[in-house]
Amino acid sequence: MSATIHGQYHGKAGPLFSLYFKTAFLTLITLGIYRFWAKTRLRKYIWSATAGNGDSFEYTGTGLEKLLGFLFAIVVLAIYLGIVQMALLYFGLNLFTEPRNEIEALAQVGAIYITLLAVLPLLLFATYRARRYKTARTRWRGLRFGMDNGAWGYVWRALGHGFLSVITLGILLPRQTFWLEKYMTDRTWYGDAKFEQTGRWQSLYPGLKHVLFAVILIVMGIVLGTFLQVPSMILIAVLVGYIWLIVGGVYYRIYAFNVLTRAKMLDGAVTFDSGARTGRVIGIVLTGILAIIGAIIVGLLLMGLILMASLGLSFGGVGAIFGGYADPSDFNAASGVVGSIVIAVLYVALILALGGLSLVMITQRIIAHVVSSVVVANAPHLDHVKQRAADPGADAEGFADALDIGGAI
Repeated sequence: MSATIHGQYHGKAGPLFSLYFKTAFLTLITLGIYRFWAKTRLRKYIWSATAGNGDSFEYTGTGLEKLLGFLFAIVVLAIYLGIVQMALLYFGLNLFTEPRNEIEALAQVGAIYITLLAVLPLLLFATYRARRYKTARTRWRGLRFGMDNGAWGYVWRALGHGFLSVITLGILLPRQTFWLEKYMTDRTWYGDAKFEQTGRWQSLYPGLKHVLFAVILIVMGIVLGTFLQVPSMILIAVLVGYIWLIVGGVYYRIYAFNVLTRAKMLDGAVTFDSGARTGRVIGIVLTGILAIIGAIIVGLLLMGLILMASLGLSFGGVGAIFGGYADPSDFNAASGVVGSIVIAVLYVALILALGGLSLVMITQRIIAHVVSSVVVANAPHLDHVKQRAADPGADAEGFADALDIGGAI
């Protein structure tokens, strides 16, 4: 094995789009049941397209595991939320009745927020369990990855760090990012070799510079605009600051990923490097959005043309209708039914196509950029790593699926 391993991604837009479209269609006609197998097939494609020096990754999860995990999670969630609602009813708070006055309306709003807060620990639990499942179902060069159980420990830490970040107005966000990533990394394995997250959380602060600039711009614009009584100054400052804030959020995530990746070690010997670039990621997102907008415009035009053709309307017929010397009611009801069916089919096809375009034009290109930026040093040490026992499936990603966490893949 060479001294370094360079990340590679070989996925293509055409095959992935075709796979997404087919699996999304099967999900639609099975009323959502096939989505567990759909996500599994997409992961198998993306994992197999990801490689290090030519050795591809392998995803070994199954759709049945995800379905059974989802059913288990639904039962647990139903019981848990039922208990929460019973507790609210005990205190006179009911989400399902029409409020009769302002006090009851405020109480109902409070009950909604209490319910959301009650679900938050489960969202954090699902986040850890989803990462653990994907890690345990990943192999490289025949060796399994794995992750120790510790979801509830992650939940309490995430709640504590999140609370500190909120009350300090984001000042301690780098602390939250570092310690939560360290908690998960320190419980991750490749074969019998353990990962370790080294470094210091203070090293993430430079990544917040654009967020800080955006906040300063917004605050100064509001203060100066109010003092000088120039509403347009406030509007421009808020608009530019908001856009800058979004860019700053992306910059922070990429910066944190690079810093945390460089501070990771495997078995005390193997190190990592990452050179992902914020500008490249933003460029991918913007060009992807433009491509999707273009697809929407073309799709709507095609839908209109095909609909007119299905109704038996020529351009002359359309002119006759709008010119007032032909009655649209002259077209028989059958044409209307055919047109409705055609437009429904085209609408569904367009929605499915947009999901596929988002996956191949944005998600896959970001994955390709990030993977190709990763370099593994002291790679010969990996030859000494041995196989680890398989981790149990447990609830797979049931809670993540039930709570809709995880996105396209």
